[in-house]
Amino acid sequence: MAVIGAGPGGVSAALALHRQGFDVRVFEKQPEPRPLGGAVLLSVPVLAVLRHYGVDLSNFGSLTVTEFRNHKNNLRSRLPFNQTVEASFGIKGWHYGMLRANAFARMMELMPEGMLVPNADFDHYTQTADSVTVVFKDGETIEADILVGADGIRSGVSRQAFGEPELFHVGLRVWLAWCDPIAGIPAQTGRIIHSHKYQASFFPMLHDGKPGYEWWIVEPCEENAPAPADVASHIGKILRNFPDPLPRFLQATNLETQIFRWDIYNRPSLEQWSSGRVVCLGDAVHPVSPYAAYGMGMAIEDGYFLAKALTGADLSDARQVAKGFNGFEAQRVNYVNHHVEFARKLGNAFHKLPYPLAKVRDFLFDHTGILDRMIRRDYLADAEKMSLAIQELHLN
Repeated sequence: MAVIGAGPGGVSAALALHRQGFDVRVFEKQPEPRPLGGAVLLSVPVLAVLRHYGVDLSNFGSLTVTEFRNHKNNLRSRLPFNQTVEASFGIKGWHYGMLRANAFARMMELMPEGMLVPNADFDHYTQTADSVTVVFKDGETIEADILVGADGIRSGVSRQAFGEPELFHVGLRVWLAWCDPIAGIPAQTGRIIHSHKYQASFFPMLHDGKPGYEWWIVEPCEENAPAPADVASHIGKILRNFPDPLPRFLQATNLETQIFRWDIYNRPSLEQWSSGRVVCLGDAVHPVSPYAAYGMGMAIEDGYFLAKALTGADLSDARQVAKGFNGFEAQRVNYVNHHVEFARKLGNAFHKLPYPLAKVRDFLFDHTGILDRMIRRDYLADAEKMSLAIQELHLN
């Protein structure tokens, strides 16, 4: 089978499918895969998937207790740990912070020699009832039983399978940075802090096994707005109204090498991720805003669930392929769409309300448990249910 795109989702699918005994090749247009962005938070079920592949989780990430706070540093919500989930996986907590490149490198180390095919730029595919022919931009072709599109938010595979993605700018820009440790921060604590307009946040992480911090800013931004000429001044003006330690992160960060900026795009949710012998996953079908803190994790989960749904399938049999794809979609489509849409809902609530409504929002979040209930009901509940359902990854 052929996987287009060697990002986290494509590599996860390849590793999982290889473990099922399938012959897999991953085609990547770059000379070598490289993950975009800086640090990342991975949740416990994602870590369990990586452990299943063979990733050593010792010294892999930094356990984080996630808190939502206001700009005066008053607590609004603290994500609880589910003791049943912890006991089932044998992994404490829920979120672990690490540098994205480190996590991805651990995955790449597990790929068998010859599985990755670099400098292979996808152009289009044709399919019959029996196979898929993939055509690359240099004219080379390959034939496969199934084609997995894991080629990112502007996926060529997804575009051919489902039409134009109708990408839309969500009105947010993110500055994601990381730095070495700084003093005076409670251990294993990450904070998502909001003013009436901005989010500024930080989490502990491990970088090559060494402690540090990831921090980021989410700001409202129009599509195609130019980047500020003076990044340090721009970020400094935002952070000066946030509580310690956030203003200190700027001075601890090399803005030439340790910060990444991107505008956030989404697409309308799809109800189907497959077409014949072609299936897509990750950002190719569900790009997600930063409020989910879950993009890389969901792509890794997608790869695992795709392979699980195809367990024992004869890929030459179109009926078995269809059954596998239907099972994959039943496991993932509604679950992922819910998280993507909830993340967009939170982004709109925190960054798009006009000033009078923003004041009402802040009053409710500060003086009632509404934000806590939203997070538990719309973010944690389904994730915990999914975690308890994948019993084959449990240790207990």
